[in-house]
Amino acid sequence: MSGDSDCTRTSPSVGSPSDNEFLPDRPRFLRARKFDYDRALQLLVNYHSCRRSWPEVFNNLKPSAIKAVLASGFVTVLPHLDTEGRHIVCIRPDRWTPSNYPITENIRAIYLTLEKLIQSEETQVNGIVILADYKGVSLSKASHFGPFVAKKVIGILQDGFPIRIKAVNIINEPRIFKGIFAIIKPFLKEKIANRFFLHGSDLNSLHQNLPQRILPEEYGGTSGKLDIAAWNELLLSSEEDFLHDFSQLVLPGDSSLSEALVSGDAEEKQSEEPLRGMKPQLYYCY
Repeated sequence: MSGDSDCTRTSPSVGSPSDNEFLPDRPRFLRARKFDYDRALQLLVNYHSCRRSWPEVFNNLKPSAIKAVLASGFVTVLPHLDTEGRHIVCIRPDRWTPSNYPITENIRAIYLTLEKLIQSEETQVNGIVILADYKGVSLSKASHFGPFVAKKVIGILQDGFPIRIKAVNIINEPRIFKGIFAIIKPFLKEKIANRFFLHGSDLNSLHQNLPQRILPEEYGGTSGKLDIAAWNELLLSSEEDFLHDFSQLVLPGDSSLSEALVSGDAEEKQSEEPLRGMKPQLYYCY
């Protein structure tokens, strides 16, 4: 992992299960790291340790627990893919009222949205694009996203979750966004930082990155009004899937994960050599 990541190393043996326990959907970790076994193994370990280290976000994590966030329209997924076959995750911070629930509820909703998207092999390969609309975001609201939360969220998205974020399009950002981005940028890897595009209120600039045919009318598109109902219904109907998937999560040990990654990849990439002597470090994000 990058030295900039906000994680702490500890012994790989802490909480390790028996050798026959490992994450069943390991191919997504391989795809997220372009079949680099060492990096994929470390990503898998980080995924588990980050989930354990932030109970406010990950305890009781299921769609029914974040109904209020979904109903607000804070996060949704647009119905159409872009020209590269990528889903567009739309985030609207102005839809959040801090007095209703803490910012961690928004993070939970985003995390579950990404978990649902990453179930698709196409998304695992193509990645996603984020569209963040900062219209109406005040300084008082922005203050909730301080360095502590920023480090944890970015640490998870960069080093603890098997998804490729291919672009982040920011629109309607107020002047205070420069301050927000100044908090975020030190924690971003250069590759990710270069994928941020600040459009302001210039929809023509946005349309150079995202075609109008996939955007709702609110963003100068031609696909109709922004509708959050379809995505909310899809996510909420996946309750049982999440309960099953998350119940399988265990903190991985040393040898079993190496074997699991290789065996799970046999059908995907026959030409790759097996892992040899890999010693994953365990990270706790905090």
